[in-house]
Amino acid sequence: MNFQILTSNLTNPTLLFFLLGIVACVIKSDLEIPESSFKFISLYLLFSIGFKGGQELNHSVFNSEIGYSFLLGMVIAAAIPLYTFFILKRKVSISDAAAIAASYGSVSAVTFVSAASFLEIQGITFGGHMVAVMALMEFPAIIVGFVLMMKFEKSSSNGATLGKIIRHSLSNGSVLMIMGSLLIGIIADSKQAEDIKPFTTDIFKGFLAIFLLEMGMTTAKRFKAFRKHGLFVLLFAIIIPAINGSLVAYVSQYVTNDVGNRFIFSILAASASYIAVPAAMRIAAPKADPGLYIPMALGVTFPFNITIGMPLYFFIISG
Repeated sequence: MNFQILTSNLTNPTLLFFLLGIVACVIKSDLEIPESSFKFISLYLLFSIGFKGGQELNHSVFNSEIGYSFLLGMVIAAAIPLYTFFILKRKVSISDAAAIAASYGSVSAVTFVSAASFLEIQGITFGGHMVAVMALMEFPAIIVGFVLMMKFEKSSSNGATLGKIIRHSLSNGSVLMIMGSLLIGIIADSKQAEDIKPFTTDIFKGFLAIFLLEMGMTTAKRFKAFRKHGLFVLLFAIIIPAINGSLVAYVSQYVTNDVGNRFIFSILAASASYIAVPAAMRIAAPKADPGLYIPMALGVTFPFNITIGMPLYFFIISG
């Protein structure tokens, strides 16, 4: 692996703030980000990504590559929970297996943001349509997870219906914000969009650093609750994302030759949702343990991807 890429990523200020958050939790500091401020920053990051992606699409001509990219994203989001569910159900309950599989089939917008920052450091751009790909990958995994749970858990009778789960997935705040911002970015006049560029672009990294500071503190707290579930889920949360990301890093060359787009594909395949999926799984799988699937995604997979995963996938693509 290119040592320079790994070093560059590990010295990224946004990642260092994430590590500071972990340290703050470990030493029991009273450092905290007010919940209302954290929610605003979360919405801002989704808004900025969606709007800039929409503006990129505004200047793009829809072609076969974009169409195949949408298709590949949907296939990835549906395929990952299909195979991971059968691995998981040997060691955890059906409900937990469905929730974890859905989490790993879905995507993490925060990991996407970190990947965009990584590419910027490398001086590489990616297509605006990849924002739409990310948004489209949120809900297929939730649907597959729900269907698998209903098929294999005979006693499941929580009153949830497929239609209700789909509506909840699409109306989830993070999905709605990024999809809405994407559509507005497509529709908005380019000249008028320039007026808000200082807000959508110039302050982005500063907000990302504060966001990851809070994520570091949250990760450390969640990891404590996660440790009791054993070595299997720990290894799963590292090995499965590494396999998914590496495989897609290779396969994506058959859809696009763009290095930035291939890298985004790989990080989307490797990431795990800890926002949209938990919100949906509260309805779809109330018996699933959030103390298992949230810490796996946030406490293990997220740190793995932003420290080791991203340099690994980039090396595969550019090697």
